[in-house]
Amino acid sequence: MKSTKLLATTKLLASMGLATLLLTACAKQATTPTEYPEDVTKPKLTQYELNVISEKIYQNETSGNPEHLMFWSTNEDFASLGIGHFIWYPADQPKRFDETFPAMIDYYVENKVEIPAWLHHARKNGAPWKNRNIFENARNDNEFKQLKNLLMNTKALQTQFFFDRLHASIPEIVTHVAPQYRKHIVDNYNALAATTGGWYPLIDYINFKGKGIKETERYNNQGWGLLQVLQNMRPVQAGPAALIEFARSAQMVLERRIQNSPPSNNEQKWLPGWTNRVNGYRTPIL
Repeated sequence: MKSTKLLATTKLLASMGLATLLLTACAKQATTPTEYPEDVTKPKLTQYELNVISEKIYQNETSGNPEHLMFWSTNEDFASLGIGHFIWYPADQPKRFDETFPAMIDYYVENKVEIPAWLHHARKNGAPWKNRNIFENARNDNEFKQLKNLLMNTKALQTQFFFDRLHASIPEIVTHVAPQYRKHIVDNYNALAATTGGWYPLIDYINFKGKGIKETERYNNQGWGLLQVLQNMRPVQAGPAALIEFARSAQMVLERRIQNSPPSNNEQKWLPGWTNRVNGYRTPIL
């Protein structure tokens, strides 16, 4: 069994480009340290773990198809870019969900990744596509291709960005909740952190559905982010049971989101993909 897992992991790493590995190796860490409460485990990953998680997230978001690195859903008013499907709104578009791609552009610059001049300009002005039709019609444009190549060649750096986001978000999450819920959330988070392979579901889910603290990311006043998953978990100890319980809670939170969503959104169509994704949390990938 171990040899099979090792072989699968080796294949994942072999599929990564050299540029991706080099970019991750020199990734610049956040200059402002995040203060962690003493009872909250600080995230920490080895380079090997980061690379495996990077490829897994890429498969989650694109099914291994580079064409899916740049996507605009028919139900949404923003582009989704990169292995994390970072949100990027056009100029003057109301931002209901956390807009993450501008911060990813800044992360490229901080890590001395060369980006096109037009991307520097668009960072200040919003996504260059006003709607989905314009986005789809631009797929053969030079700028579109430049961005897709940049995203394809920086997969591991994007994962480092997710990890840094998780690192910065955990203290924010545990201080956001009412005091009576804090210990339950911290204990469940620490159980995942102490479990082999536990960082993957934490990193992937916060990238997938956010922190869960933004008031606009609610249906019927109920969120669907990492906060809600940790809060809805039953008390659990570190180990395989923590992965199973996190996956169960994530499934429940996502199903609740669909039940609460406006019928016109037709979010039920996403459930099979979401279910497949969170079921992947049950088994450690490392």
